[in-house]
Amino acid sequence: MSAADTGPGLLTGMRVLSFTHFVQGPAAGQYLADMGADVIKVEPLQGAFERAYGADDVFVEGLSATFFSVNRNVRSISLDLKSPQAKEIVHALLRDADVLLENYRGGVLDRLGFGYEAVKAVQPGIIYASASGWGSSGPMGDAPGQDLLVQARCGLISVTGNLASQPTVPGVPIVDQHGAALMAMAIAAAYVKKLNTGQGTRIESNLLNAGLDLQCESMAAYYSGRRTSERMHRDPRLASWFLPAPYGIFALADGHAVISLGGDIERFAAAIGVPALQPLAADRMANRDEFMRVLGEELAGWTYARLDQALAPHALWYARVQDYDAIRSDPQVLHNRCFQEFRVGDASATVLAHPVRYDGEPPPLRHMPRTLGADTRAVLRDAGYADTAIDDLAASGAVNLGA
Repeated sequence: MSAADTGPGLLTGMRVLSFTHFVQGPAAGQYLADMGADVIKVEPLQGAFERAYGADDVFVEGLSATFFSVNRNVRSISLDLKSPQAKEIVHALLRDADVLLENYRGGVLDRLGFGYEAVKAVQPGIIYASASGWGSSGPMGDAPGQDLLVQARCGLISVTGNLASQPTVPGVPIVDQHGAALMAMAIAAAYVKKLNTGQGTRIESNLLNAGLDLQCESMAAYYSGRRTSERMHRDPRLASWFLPAPYGIFALADGHAVISLGGDIERFAAAIGVPALQPLAADRMANRDEFMRVLGEELAGWTYARLDQALAPHALWYARVQDYDAIRSDPQVLHNRCFQEFRVGDASATVLAHPVRYDGEPPPLRHMPRTLGADTRAVLRDAGYADTAIDDLAASGAVNLGA
């Protein structure tokens, strides 16, 4: 992929220098690359952390599932950032860059000579975007930040399930992904400012704030309503502490289903056909636990087909709980083209496509930096380096040109 081959995306013309690893930073870069930005990932000689770590130990032809899930459409170069020659390369790339994106531990880039002030001296109009775990300052500023730790500290775990009996963790690192989306959103907004004014922006995002942001409705209700932690205690089937029954998950004879708000509760109770639900429906918030208990005991003997037959005629809100096998063949998922497959050597890998459609189309998968250093020569050529100079840099150990 050449510098110009950034696809038809909305951000064509934006160049991003990405010092990122694992999930939050790389995923933010991937969102931008999907939308057309030329994102150049700067990896150390040993490779970014997520190259060596595969979710569930999954590697396809040596390429980590974690790596290819968050580095689509990104070009990658491999440098020894402690080398003076590598520093010159970064400066050369910065002169044509709009954005520096990083999620290294606080102070790392400063020590390497690529902190905000140093970069701004090279590229005054830079959008310098830093993603961290807790924020760049404060009592947690130097502490390691990781999704699960943030979920615990920001309250997500306490409201997922029942803290008094069984705290529950969401099954995936949702804060990482939300933090990445927020960072990409902020960079896109700063780029509009730069196009209009020529001025850069110092952007800072963190996982703690992202985890809190996921709970905006919940926290507004809790603090504005002067609630206490007792309010969180509820029937284990009730999915949310601040919503009335029957908002939750129910065990059926052949699986699980969720029932949500919507429609007329009197019609719902009549459709279920349990007289004990009728008086409870008068105040579904005050009677939420009893409503959930009665309904849960009734539905335990139902099949999903019976539930569907009872509720579908009334336009009520319900759905079967699907596992990953069912999702892969879900007709709406297929219609939305939510998955992409690509070749890795003689094997194939599957990733989620970019989640947004532009003029009806998802951004294509144009490039995957498969071999460490494989894009280094092309990127350096774009920056004005001759092949002989690139070969000399490789011989000195300043760059890795890949296999």
